Amino acid sequence: MAHVSDLIATDIGAYLKQHETKSLLRFITCGSVDDGKSTLIGRLLYDSKMIFEDQLAALESDSKKMGTQGENIDFALLVDGLAAEREQGITIDVAYRFFSTDKRKFIVADTPGHEQYTRNMVTGASTADLAVILIDARKGVLTQTRRHSYLVSLLGIRNVVLAINKMDAVGYSREVFDRILGDYMAFAAPLAIEKIVPIPISALMGDNITERSGNMSWYAGPTLMSHLETVSIARQPSGAAFRMPVQWVNRPNMNFRGFSGLIAAGTIFPGDPVKIMPSARQSRVASVILDGEMPYATAGQSVTITLEDEVDCSRGDVICAGESPAEVSDQFETTLVWMNDNPMLSGRSYLMKIGAKTVTASVTTLKHKVNVNTLEQSAARDLKLNEIGVCNISLDQAIAFDPYEENRHTGGFILIDRLTNETVAAGLIHFALRRAQNIHWQSVDVGREARADQKRQRPCVLWFTGLSGAGKSTIANLVERRLFAMGKHTYMLDGDNVRHGLCRDLGFTNADRVENIRRVGEVAKLMADAGLIVLASFISPFRSERDMVRRLLPEGDFLEVFVDVPLDVAESRDPKGLYKKARAGEITNFTGVSSPYEPPETPELHIQTAKMRPEDAAELIVAGLEARGLLRGGDA
Repeated sequence: MAHVSDLIATDIGAYLKQHETKSLLRFITCGSVDDGKSTLIGRLLYDSKMIFEDQLAALESDSKKMGTQGENIDFALLVDGLAAEREQGITIDVAYRFFSTDKRKFIVADTPGHEQYTRNMVTGASTADLAVILIDARKGVLTQTRRHSYLVSLLGIRNVVLAINKMDAVGYSREVFDRILGDYMAFAAPLAIEKIVPIPISALMGDNITERSGNMSWYAGPTLMSHLETVSIARQPSGAAFRMPVQWVNRPNMNFRGFSGLIAAGTIFPGDPVKIMPSARQSRVASVILDGEMPYATAGQSVTITLEDEVDCSRGDVICAGESPAEVSDQFETTLVWMNDNPMLSGRSYLMKIGAKTVTASVTTLKHKVNVNTLEQSAARDLKLNEIGVCNISLDQAIAFDPYEENRHTGGFILIDRLTNETVAAGLIHFALRRAQNIHWQSVDVGREARADQKRQRPCVLWFTGLSGAGKSTIANLVERRLFAMGKHTYMLDGDNVRHGLCRDLGFTNADRVENIRRVGEVAKLMADAGLIVLASFISPFRSERDMVRRLLPEGDFLEVFVDVPLDVAESRDPKGLYKKARAGEITNFTGVSSPYEPPETPELHIQTAKMRPEDAAELIVAGLEARGLLRGGDA
């Protein structure tokens, strides 16, 4: 007789095997605040028998504590796990839940309804195959309904269930359902949503969730669960070309070198020709490994690929089908969903992460932003939290990519703040800019070293930063006089002077200040390339822009000179009367008064002008240059 433990093991094994072969549907629930998203997911978990007895007991107890009437259960408590969510009766974070039926496995993301948490909704939607958009039958189509529908369309979700919820609160009225459906379809018509299935439901009462409701005999469509179990989802276009971003170069010993990653599209077989992008080096697949060698692998599998040739392939590269490789460019038109409290500023440098590749990026042009309620496009200088805009982006190096509508994995990216390491935006690549293919670097015979050697000096940029009235221009002028007397070739760029020509079109908003420093940084780089010692005197209030200029130059050739003075001392000097005007409200965005100044954290030279004369400060700076070997003749 078989042991009970053997029988249990056999049953578990059979269950797991059956579970393994089920298809997986990832979907999100979204909509406005209090449309019933968490309640719906709780109901799905309850009806699919995915709640243990102790969980059910705790849920019944918590429901009574939260004031739920009679024998009813507050299903939202299954999902709203944060204390703040339970206290407010809202969803803040993205809550992921797994459940299963006899026909399919599901991963559902409950996304927040508040506009301030749009970034969380984007996170949940980025991997979803289908969206359940809820509408409160009492309220109809709201702003967040439109916002989330637009985002769902933007992020490439082509299947939508329009769940018109709380039908019990409107007497299960067909007229209400038809009116809301008409309003929604009129709004959604221009969106790239291929299939919309409307279902009238009551998540609280269970109408049309897993069983057809007797309260709405006029409705002849599927229940929500039956639709989720049977809807056909194509995760990639038919015949999609092979793509695998390399996440790891697998080198356990000298006899094995493989490339590991998640297959983003297509199917790969041993012997297939491949190209490594962006380098375009070619090879053939020697083997495909996943728990041993496989005859093939397809999209969604994480594998290791070995190649027949010792080609250069690194983390961040993309292994592509040899006959149809990914595109390569360093300039794109994109859509950005801004996710940070600090606004997006054109010209500011960010990190862009696409797949396993991280590069430096800046927004060169904000073409327009989109009103998600009307889908109208309007001009803008920046993007604020939760705003969506179409932008041109420039990178510091070319990357392999596909348009987002063709492949989410190789066409979607995030932007990261260089200083805080926070994710500030999610982006979708539309296409490469044509000018990116038309512009090439022209090589020249006379280079930086030759020009510096001719002048018998080492070129560098002295970047004077500090508050207005700190003495930057005065000290920079004295330093240039000293260097000129020593026979050095110099040029001084001053904040006031460049605004008479190079930057005369710019004001003093944060966006204009960023662009001002970007332009000056590029000019300083060219002058240093010509072999000059450049003295740049600018308030330059933001660390990110000063760091951007530093990265333009070879290491050691940018020296940040912090001309430090307390605000009250700078204001007492007020040589141009600017502080007085700023305090009177005549000047807006004035650094130190109505706009912030971010002092350097580790400047090469720290000059405290409240404690020394400008002449002494200049001497200290020249001595600092000599100590670093920057003034030795011929040391280029």
